[in-house]
Amino acid sequence: MNVSKILVVDDEPEIIELITLYLQREGYSVYAADNGTDALRMIVEVQPDLILLDVLLKQLNGLDVCQQIRQIIDVPILFVSAKSDDQDVIKGLAAGGDDYITKPFSPGQLVARIKAHLRRQTLNTHHHGGNDRNLLIFDGLVIDLTARTVRVHNQYVALSVKEFELLSLLAKQPNRAFHLATLYEAVWGVESIGDTRTLMVHMSNLRKKIEPDPANPRWIVTMRGVGYKFNTEEGTDLQNVYR
Repeated sequence: MNVSKILVVDDEPEIIELITLYLQREGYSVYAADNGTDALRMIVEVQPDLILLDVLLKQLNGLDVCQQIRQIIDVPILFVSAKSDDQDVIKGLAAGGDDYITKPFSPGQLVARIKAHLRRQTLNTHHHGGNDRNLLIFDGLVIDLTARTVRVHNQYVALSVKEFELLSLLAKQPNRAFHLATLYEAVWGVESIGDTRTLMVHMSNLRKKIEPDPANPRWIVTMRGVGYKFNTEEGTDLQNVYR
């Protein structure tokens, strides 16, 4: 049985020790770095399956490290940071993070999110190895569920893992309104526990990539008091829809 390797990048020894203790109890192999330069070196050497990354680091900040990681390896990156403002979360996810957990955090919740991301990564890897072609075709938008690619007016658009999962989930059931909590649990694999900022940032980024006019979305519509839906109805009455 393969043991998942997790790299913890944090400049606080106490945080590294705490996280290592809980992850080793779960049977994971844990590696640690206290600065961005060492983290990038260890990523090449260790090839981790998941990375926990602080924002405030020595030498290189976590946002810069995340962007460089994305050029080296495609694994889940979870920010674990004391910076908790909405703009901090947005910057972390825009830099390439898959999730954002604020300090202080519940070790149990952290472990649950790690398990969910690793499970999703495994499922995605197996699914990507399939040979069956499965296309969702709309007006100017083509979603290839097998190759995990998206084309807008015949131009390929690069989506993150979570962005693709959100889009494909919505597009498989067009015009169905999904609650925020349902989407979060389906894509992240854990309950949102009332924090939907991560989901909303991913949706905003997704709109910027696939919508002709992100401020007036054609495909991903926000439903007041509910969540989101993938809209295929031309001329939809948006009086009760808030973008």
